[in-house]
Formats: sequence, C-alpha cells, structure tokens
Amino acid sequence: MGRKEDNIEKATKLIEKPEKIRNMGIAAHIDHGKTTLSDNLIAGAGMMSEELAGKQLMLDFDEQEQARGITINAATASMVHGFGDNEYLINLIDTPGHVDFGGDVTRAMRAVDGAIIVVDAVEGVMPQTETVIRQALRERVKPVLFINKVDRLINELKLNGDEMQKRFLKIITDVNRLLGKYSPPEFRDSWQVNVQDGRVAFGSAYHNWAISVPAMATYKITFKDIVDMVREGKQKELAKKAQLHKIILDMVIKHLPNPKEAQKYRIPQIWKGDIESPIGKAMANCSYDGPVSMMITKIIVDPHAGEIAVGRVFSGVLRKGSELYVSLAGNTKYKVQLLSMMVGPDRISVDEMAAGNIAAVVGLKAAIAGSTVSSIPDMDPFEPMQHYTDPVVTLAIEAKHTSDLPKLIDVLRSVSKADPSIQIDINQETGEHLISGMGELHLEVTLYRIKNDYKVEVQTSEPLVVYRETVDRKGGPFEGKSPNKHNRFYFEVEPLDDSVLQLIKDGKIPQGSKFKDKKALLELLATTSLTREEARGLEAVDGNNIMVDVTKGIQYLDETMELLIEAFGEVMRRGPLANERVSGLKVRLVDAKLHEDSIHRGPAQVIPAGRNSIYGAMCQGRRILMEPIQKVYINAPQEVLGSVTNEIQQRRGVVEEMNQEGEDIVVIANVPVAGMFGFASAIRGATGGKVLWSSENSGYQKVPTEMQRDIVAKIRERKGLKPEPYDEAYYAGL
Repeated sequence: MGRKEDNIEKATKLIEKPEKIRNMGIAAHIDHGKTTLSDNLIAGAGMMSEELAGKQLMLDFDEQEQARGITINAATASMVHGFGDNEYLINLIDTPGHVDFGGDVTRAMRAVDGAIIVVDAVEGVMPQTETVIRQALRERVKPVLFINKVDRLINELKLNGDEMQKRFLKIITDVNRLLGKYSPPEFRDSWQVNVQDGRVAFGSAYHNWAISVPAMATYKITFKDIVDMVREGKQKELAKKAQLHKIILDMVIKHLPNPKEAQKYRIPQIWKGDIESPIGKAMANCSYDGPVSMMITKIIVDPHAGEIAVGRVFSGVLRKGSELYVSLAGNTKYKVQLLSMMVGPDRISVDEMAAGNIAAVVGLKAAIAGSTVSSIPDMDPFEPMQHYTDPVVTLAIEAKHTSDLPKLIDVLRSVSKADPSIQIDINQETGEHLISGMGELHLEVTLYRIKNDYKVEVQTSEPLVVYRETVDRKGGPFEGKSPNKHNRFYFEVEPLDDSVLQLIKDGKIPQGSKFKDKKALLELLATTSLTREEARGLEAVDGNNIMVDVTKGIQYLDETMELLIEAFGEVMRRGPLANERVSGLKVRLVDAKLHEDSIHRGPAQVIPAGRNSIYGAMCQGRRILMEPIQKVYINAPQEVLGSVTNEIQQRRGVVEEMNQEGEDIVVIANVPVAGMFGFASAIRGATGGKVLWSSENSGYQKVPTEMQRDIVAKIRERKGLKPEPYDEAYYAGL
C-alpha cells in the first residue's frame, strides 16, 4: 500500500476523534505563497509527490488558476500528521489572496477553527493581509504566523542574521497590532503570536524548509546557520534538516484548537439560537449523539456528480442515505447520496462523517453557500456570513444563440449558487441579465467558466459600475395615496447616521424584519444617534437602510405593516434616481390614514402608496448618486513617481499619503472604480513594469455634482427608463 492510500486509511479512522482533528485555513495577501505552502504540507504528509509539490499546485487545480498563477477558489485537503506519539487528521483550506475573491475567504473561515497567516518576508504586512486577519477574527478563528520567502532576504536583499531578525520583529509587531485591534475582547492577549512559544515560523515554502524558535533548540540550528546554508546554495540540505511540513503541522497541532475546544466559543458567535436547547448543546460540545447540524460553505459544480455541497459538520453524524432538511427550502427532505473527504480535486468516499469535520455531500439540491443543513426541520439557521464588500462591477450578458437562452438562465443560477459573491439579476421583462462581481478579474473568471465549463456562448457589454443612491438632507413628510384613494401614508427620509451604519456593517443589527432579541437590540440602538422612539419603532433593516415607525395609536396599522415593509424593500432595491440600490437611508413612517375595511387595504393598495410616499420624500431630500471607490496601494521606485501620480489623477484618484520604504515610495490613493478599468496594463506601461500594486474596495463616495446628470442619464437610458426630468434649479441646489 502506498503512502497516500495508507494515509487515507488512517484519516478515515480519525474522523470520529475530535481531539485528534484540526481544521485550519491558510490566508494571506496575493502572491505571498499560500498555495505553494499548502502543496508542500500535503506532499510532506504523503498525499502527493514531493517532486511536484509547489509546482503541481494541487490546490490550484482549476485551469484558470493554473493559467493565471493565482488562487481563485478556496480548496480543501485532508491529511494525517504524526505529533509526539499520536496521529492527527488535519483538514486544510487554501484560500485566495486577490481582493476580487474575498468572499471565498469569508466562507472558508466559517469552516475552520484556526488559520496560518502567511506574510512575505520582503513585502511585509499588506492591505489584504489585514482584510484576511479581520475575516478570520470575526469568525473567531485563532491565528498562527508563517513568515515566508526568507531566502529572498538573504539572496536578494543580502541581509545578515541581525538585520533579518529586525525585519521579522517588525512583521510580528504589525501582525500583533492587527490581532489586538480585531480580536474578540476575551482573546485579545492570548491570541497574540509569540516567537518564543513557537506560534511564529520562518522559512521558504518554495524550497520546502521552515524553522521556529522551539525547533531551533530541537534541531540545533541558529539563524546564522540558515543564512550560511542559503548563501551557499544548500537549501535542499536545509529542507532535509528542517522539514517545512513537520515544523508547520507541529505548530498547527500544538497551538490551534481542536473542534471540541473551538466550538464552545465559536457557536455562540455564528449561531444565535438557544444554546441551552438540545441542538445548541450538541454543537457547543461537538457531540456525535445530537441532531445533525452542518453549515454549507461552498458549492462545487462537478460535470459528473452534479452539485457537491462542502461544509463543516458541527454536531451529529452524517451518514450515506440519511435524510436532511435545508434551511429556507421548506419541509422537503434531501437524501445524502454520496459522502466524501476532499483532497484537492479528489474526493475520497466515506460512509459517515462525524461532528468536527469538513464533508462533501452530493444530494442536497436546494443548498447554497451559507445554507444550514440539519436532521431537524425547524433548526435556527446559522448567522449569514458577513462579506466586507458588495459587488462593484456589472456586466450585461446575453446568449449568442437564442436557443441557448433557457440554458443560460439555469447556468447563471448555478453560478450564483457556487459563488454567492456573484449577484445575478434576471429581468424577465427586458430580457436583460446582469451579472455583478467584486472586480474585473472576478467577472472575467466567471465568464470563462460559463463559456468553457457550462458550454454556453455569450456576449457581454463593457463592464459597468454598480452605483448606489441616497439623499443628502431630510425630505418629507410626503403623502402617498393608494390607487383607491382610501389610504394615505406619510414618510420622511434622511441620511442614516454613521453610528447606526457601522453596527449594520458589523452584523450587530440583523437584516430583515424579524428581530429575535428586541430588548438587546433596543439597548444597542440606545448607544447610537437614534431617538428612543425611533429605536422602539424599528420595523426593518434592508442592506444599509432602516425603516422606523414613529406613529402613535393608528388603527389597523399593525395589519398593514408587512405590506409597508415590502414597499420599503422595493424602494431600497430600486431608487428613484436611476433604479440603483439605495444605501445609508433612514425611512420614518410619521402618519397614516387607513380604511376600516380590510378589503380596501390589500397589497395592491398599500404597497404603491407606501412606495410613492418614500420616493416622494427622497426627491424632496435631494437624491444623490454614490460611486464605489477602491483604496489603491502602489509600491514604486522614486524615478517613476511622477508617472504613478499622473496615472492616478487622470482617473479622478486622490493621493491620500506617500511613505518612504527603503528605496521605494508607497503611494496610497482613493480611486473611483469607474476609473480603475484597464489600470493594470496602464500602470505597467507608464512605469515600465517597475511597480507592485494592490487594491481593496473602500466603500462609496458622492459622484461629483458636475458628472451626476450625465451618469444618471446613461444609466436610465441603458435600463430603458424615461429621461430624468431634472430642472436647472435642482442642480443649482446640489
């Protein structure tokens, strides 16, 4: 039996021993070496050939990933590693580093309990490093640190042992500063990474060696020895002496928690049901005896097996043939047809999968990434995963051949199932299908899949920017009458205060109109700018908008509130300026007059009246268009600085700061997404390819007044709306 088969056999025996399981993710900025590290860990554990490790890119098995040299999908692999006298099952998830694929990182973090944060020794802590640390800590995932590409410090920068250690100290300090800033309060001190106890490792994933301070004592190696061996070209010998997989996996087993420990503090964070209920206790204790509960973090569409749902089992035992419920899919039961462990592109079939593991299931047709799967029909679902950014770029897409149209609609639904960061808007009336993503690359990769994996030929528009609408002052009260003139509603609108917006973005104010713990929510809202009356009257949260009812004693209002919430939702999805989503709005219901007979206040009467009232109030509150912006970080030599700033200014960008780092200058700028199309090739051309750059989405800002009219006109024309009847007085007031 080969090492791989032997390993698989051992893995299937460890599935039911939670103390011997570690679920961990690898997260970092793009190109800091995550996938190479993952490959070498898998090879070291005997799950692939060591010669190919770091070159085969086992977890970048998608042909797009191989062609572009980046990770696009979070990929999973299970392996067995011996530590002390015991063997452990390690479930590893390699995540993307590119800003466009941040949604995959968020979903992967829900499935794991620990993370290896990888930092390039030369580049140090970068913007995306901060984002992935935030994503991990929000899900209560405990970190350890691996400083990669140490050989570059020695060979390229010619640093000696002391200079190298100074550089390491700066990286560790930067990481600990972020951990202090974003860690849950109870772990602020205990989760700091410490060199002495071995929570930090140094090495070269490509050359397959690593070292930590405790390992130095074990293997009798010093920093000076490492510098000498790398300089003398003896990295192969170093890799035999200080094996990467051994040092890193030992660190994972020693310092990252097992599922039994982690679920005690993770479950109250990711599930807001009753912890004292049977399922609550089963999940907190990672118990096999309780009901099955599983959270789906990824859907893989396989041409042979169909849809495979991958996710973390938090309680109970998943068995082949068992029947399970999927949240939001009613009381339909779905049968587990196939159950497997994942090793990159391979699936190893198993008969059962116990709590604490990451499982791949075929048969859960209704599941999407984020679904709660359980053996009980009415389980409270897991908390929705909070993504840091919304889609900012849109393409209009249509089938090249009319006969492919029904197939395209099915494919678009499958795509949004497999990647929830992609938003699909299928408009049956206009026949226009819109596909929105996190950036140009995200959409490019998705289109490639539609054409090559699903075999549908499509035509697309130029990339379009996703705008938002809001108001810049108070508007209303505005009267909205129902078509039968028997009901009247009076709404006011105003910009939503930053204190409330931040709580919505942090997930502390839940979405929707059903609030479980209204008392706790009231106390939270009391800390914001909302009045007590507004906090008590909170009726709905939709995106970054809230609706409050501040009326008193109006008869029949309770019966029509659901319909008003529906009207509010419709307006928030399609604003009055250009049918774009609304953001940052507080909508107040201040008065209403209702017909006493319920037959005269049905949906056909109440929804248009509520909608018109909110639209009218927004027009009085002066509608403004908001555009997405990106924070761009550019690392450039002094001599091309003029070209860099020129390129930024041409794209309506604003340079926020410039810092000297060694010989280079780091430029940080805010640039509208509309100006970022084609930026990659333009900046390379302008600087002769001498820059390193990265970006992250950074919210929305007001479109310049002089540009708003033209942009609104173009959006309305594209959507087939009537031209906006602006008058000069409106613009004079803006």
